Amino acid sequence: MKPDISVITVNYNGLELTAAMIASLRQYVSTPIETIVVDNGSLRDEAHLLAERFPGIVAIRSERNLGFAGGNNLGLRAAQGRYLLLLNNDTEVGDDSLHYLCDALENHPRWGAVSPKIRFADPPRPIQFAGYTPLSKITLRNGLVGFNREDDGSYDTPHETPYAHGAAMMVRRETIEQAGEMPELYFLYYEELDWSERITRSGWDIGYEPRCTVFHKESRTTGRESPLRTYYLTRNRLLFGWRNRRGAARLLMVLYQCGVAAPKNAATALLRGRGDLARATVRGIGAFFTMKNKMG
Repeated sequence: MKPDISVITVNYNGLELTAAMIASLRQYVSTPIETIVVDNGSLRDEAHLLAERFPGIVAIRSERNLGFAGGNNLGLRAAQGRYLLLLNNDTEVGDDSLHYLCDALENHPRWGAVSPKIRFADPPRPIQFAGYTPLSKITLRNGLVGFNREDDGSYDTPHETPYAHGAAMMVRRETIEQAGEMPELYFLYYEELDWSERITRSGWDIGYEPRCTVFHKESRTTGRESPLRTYYLTRNRLLFGWRNRRGAARLLMVLYQCGVAAPKNAATALLRGRGDLARATVRGIGAFFTMKNKMG
């Protein structure tokens, strides 16, 4: 019998994080699931180590780092479940609530994807995500509904949201057939926002289901403030806007990001003595223009 849920997670030099995530699934989840781990070019073959520790998982080894989207897509192609749950390796579950995501898709036939309530893993475990607000057309700014608020029941109503959260999102097979796989040109950050745009343009809605909760140890892989993170956030914010804005909005977006937002971020980094972050910002802008010229 095929599993109801295929859980796909991407591992990159994160053996213990991934092991803790898998252990939490095995401890709490009673719904039949298939667990797929893509070892995304780790320095050692962590797919083999995880398969030894957790018999029964599907462990896939990629000899090179395919990026967040590429790793997830590799797992999606191997998945057998009715529903496909992309779950960050730096998350854990604390109860048997994953099935509520399936219920949400069953009960909302126009939802092509759904994300659970996401709370920070560190005490006092406030909410990280209870939905998104829309991105502004020019500044590309938006907000996380419920961010850093106590989980006191105020965010327990399901609703539609413009974007799914990349740390935990379930999609239908039909969604991928119509919207395509997660876009791989980003490598890290903004993939799920672009994918969400493609999903909604394909005619689907995206939902938030608070009956399921996932706990997130955010940015344990790249660091909460690192040159790598700064580079990709800068580059990919511009790339996202270029791919998803048209006409005057696209031009104004580029002018704002390059003329206001990025210089402000770089100056702030320099004032804090973080020249590495300032340089990463500049490199991110340059990389965007290189990619834009190749795309035409």
